[in-house]
Amino acid sequence: MLLSIICHHLKNPFYANCLLSFFFLPAFCQGRIVTVPAGPLLRVEGTEVTIPCNVSQYDGPSEQNFDWEFSQQAYHPQISYAADSVHIASTWDLSFTSQQYKKRVDSGEIKLRRKSNDTVELVIGRIQPIDQGLYKCTTPSTDAIVKGNYNAMVEVKVIADGLTVSGLKVRSLSPRSLLEGESFELRCAASTNSSEHTHLYVIWELKTGPAWQEILSLTHEGKFQPGPEYEERYQSGDVRLDTVANDIYRLSVSQALPMDEGAYRCRVSEWVKGADSSWQKIQEKSVDIADIVIQPTALPKCLSEKVQNDSLDLICNITTDRSGIFEVEVIWYFSESSDSTLPDARVLLSVDRDSVVSDSTLVSLSHVDRNSYHLLVRDVGTEDSGYYFCQASVWVLQHNGSWHKVVERTSAPVSVVVMALEPDYQVFLNASKAPDFSEDPTELECRILDVQNAEANVRFTVSWYYRLPLRSDDVVIDELLATMDTDWTLVVGDRNKRRAQNGEIIFSKPTVDTFSLRIQWTSETDRGDYYCIISAWSRQRNNSWVKIKEVVSTPVSIFWPMQDYALTVEAVKLKPFFMAGHTFEMTCKVSSQNIKSPRYSVLITAEKLLADQSNPNGTTRIISLNQDSVVRREDWTDQARVDGVVLEKVEANEFRYRMYQTQISDAGLYRCVVTAWSPDGGGMWREAVNGLSNPIQIDFQTSGPVFNISVHSDSPTVYRGELVNLLCIIAIEGVTPEPGDMSFDVSWFAVRSFALDRAPVFLASLDRKGIVTQAKRNWSSDVSLERISPMEFRLRIYGCEDQDFGNHYCSNKMFAFFLYWVLNDCSFFFSLSPLPVLNAFKYPLMIGIGLATLIGLLSCLIGYCSSRWCCKKEVQETRRERRRLMSMEMD
Repeated sequence: MLLSIICHHLKNPFYANCLLSFFFLPAFCQGRIVTVPAGPLLRVEGTEVTIPCNVSQYDGPSEQNFDWEFSQQAYHPQISYAADSVHIASTWDLSFTSQQYKKRVDSGEIKLRRKSNDTVELVIGRIQPIDQGLYKCTTPSTDAIVKGNYNAMVEVKVIADGLTVSGLKVRSLSPRSLLEGESFELRCAASTNSSEHTHLYVIWELKTGPAWQEILSLTHEGKFQPGPEYEERYQSGDVRLDTVANDIYRLSVSQALPMDEGAYRCRVSEWVKGADSSWQKIQEKSVDIADIVIQPTALPKCLSEKVQNDSLDLICNITTDRSGIFEVEVIWYFSESSDSTLPDARVLLSVDRDSVVSDSTLVSLSHVDRNSYHLLVRDVGTEDSGYYFCQASVWVLQHNGSWHKVVERTSAPVSVVVMALEPDYQVFLNASKAPDFSEDPTELECRILDVQNAEANVRFTVSWYYRLPLRSDDVVIDELLATMDTDWTLVVGDRNKRRAQNGEIIFSKPTVDTFSLRIQWTSETDRGDYYCIISAWSRQRNNSWVKIKEVVSTPVSIFWPMQDYALTVEAVKLKPFFMAGHTFEMTCKVSSQNIKSPRYSVLITAEKLLADQSNPNGTTRIISLNQDSVVRREDWTDQARVDGVVLEKVEANEFRYRMYQTQISDAGLYRCVVTAWSPDGGGMWREAVNGLSNPIQIDFQTSGPVFNISVHSDSPTVYRGELVNLLCIIAIEGVTPEPGDMSFDVSWFAVRSFALDRAPVFLASLDRKGIVTQAKRNWSSDVSLERISPMEFRLRIYGCEDQDFGNHYCSNKMFAFFLYWVLNDCSFFFSLSPLPVLNAFKYPLMIGIGLATLIGLLSCLIGYCSSRWCCKKEVQETRRERRRLMSMEMD
């Protein structure tokens, strides 16, 4: 129904605009908001009143101004403005104040106190009944568009002061004196006759210094709340607050302590619940009740101490002025610190109020008289050195027959020093083994001599130290190598832990009075001064150990003259002249000085005279041999001559390098780079010095182009009956003539030996005119030689036989290059792989199958022909009559 009415009115433009304004009006009505506390505010006559006023969601400057007005008219929700309002004060207009408030504003009784840019408080120093009424806070507009509310009002009600607070007796000028541990009570009377429903908040306070501290309070909500210092005593019931009759509040304190001394007062505040259901304090009063002085009941004191016949006697005297029935409880403590309040103080012995002494073997306690307690410690040792103090507690008998501890005191600590009988001994340190070179062993022995006054419970330990030799103006730094505990546990210094774990440094005790330090491999960093410290330890009653003496030995210097390492490398060329294709051979002889047990690693390098594209820097690392005689090819990349370089150790200081089948590209300067190694600790090697030999030159004398020959094969391993293709490829370096201007005499040879120790056998040749010459062959295989390109020549071997195995190479009159390949006998592979067996029987098997097929076909043909023509006969057949059968009906 409502929807239909709305739709009907939407047909009229006037109603449509009104409805749209109604729905969208809240989105555009937000603006300035002025707020004051919710009223009415209930205040007591003569008290200070503070009314805050706040403005928010405004435009313009951040600091806003406020005007306060007052009207005695009662607050009504429909009233937004009072006609009889008067101006109180303004933050921006000094002439705003009305005449009747000018005197109070000028005197400061009424003032405005700014809390922030958007908050101001109206403060009335002593509010009077005439100040009861309606207060209005207004903010002048700084907005571009007037929107929101610009004022707010709150009602203030003033009631008469009906709160009275007093003590029950007139306070005496003299303090009230109490003994420590006694109980006392203080009373305070507080009441109110206010016409409003108010609650009282009662607080008991104590002043021992410049400030008051809260003891216990009863809040306006009826809750007990102890102060921070009295929480524990309130929980135990020693401090209580209760009411006597309706208006009397009593504070009860049991077992008075020194902290309870001071001035006591009762502070009462009146609270009322506001319009927003929150509690508001409307006034507060206080009254001083009494001054309390607490006198100590007892003071224990350690009066004397003496050591006689290995026994310690201490006396704890207790002085007290308390009379009547009481008992004393005494506890003796021991601490290594002079602070008797430390929680780590150890209880030695105790006697309770019934004179029952706790059990102890070496410590006893005796009660000499009523106020004196003796502590006797037998068989004292150095571990008994420290601070002793006693703690006394006084207990009194209450009326109900129970005992109550009224006071507890701790005496000042007494220092006791027990001197042990020190043994007399000397320490001697010597080097049983001193190094002459680096990596030599070093052994030091620290001995204990002339031991006197050493008891059976004395044990000796050692600490080893190292001192680095420095210049005279430098600070000497001592480094702890290792130390030994009383249980013979060795603690190694951080810098030497790894060496000790690896066995490079050994700490031992070979005899009862001797400690040993051994360095297996002494290095330069170990040079310096060494000394040992022998410590004497005494076993205590609790099986702990106490150091009673230590003696330092005279330092021993570990030093050997340091000489620079020297290394000389000489390279010698074994063959003074050779040609391309020959073997290059040179030796490197090494000599060293000041290196103990050296080993050498050798690296062969070459500085190629011709341009080497693989190494633009010019130096090539060819092959190396390390100190363990392990050979490694470095940058040797010629795949055709993988095994063409050899480096071997001839003697301990002599090495030989060989390069087989040299080529023009191998020309250059060859050197030996030698590194000397000396043995380091743990079987390791340490690099000592490097050396470089004199260069050895490989130079080929040529008067024209330089030719290089390489040989390639389609397979280095062949089988009987296969076809082998060998290519001889010629490369030219330097000035390259035209192909038509060149001709070659190419010859192929074979060496029937793996070690190349036999004479080569001529196979075939092709001269520069193209004439091919072949050697006579005594086996079934055949060869052919042809030129397939201007720079390539191919040798073919048909139907390989066992005689064709070996190394084949091609040559001209100047150069040669070897290529090794093997012809295997078929039977050799029978036991290794099925593939060679198949290859060996391939041709016989094919021939056998072919012959068998041919013979079978021929046999079938012969049989057919014989049966067709050779064995044919004519057969005479007898003529038979052919008569028809006639049916029975025809018969």
